[in-house]
Amino acid sequence: MITKERRAALIKEHGRGKNDTGSVEVQVALLTEEVNNLTVHLKIHKKDHNSRRGLLKMVGKRNSLLKYLAQEDEVRYRSLIEKLGIRK
Repeated sequence: MITKERRAALIKEHGRGKNDTGSVEVQVALLTEEVNNLTVHLKIHKKDHNSRRGLLKMVGKRNSLLKYLAQEDEVRYRSLIEKLGIRK
């Protein structure tokens, strides 16, 4: 789970405006943070299948958002994946 302070920092860093919480960049950044936290959890708790299912849903949602962003604006897509370090 992301703390309020960390969430606010991610929104401020990736948001396009002052109170921007709905842009694709912010959504992908928040999902990436959740995925990273859940990955650490699953390394410890290998048999937690419900959390694994949630992780797969989050990764799918993030991939859908990234695909949309790549179609809409290639420059924003490239800068976002570089900042977050998600693709090779």
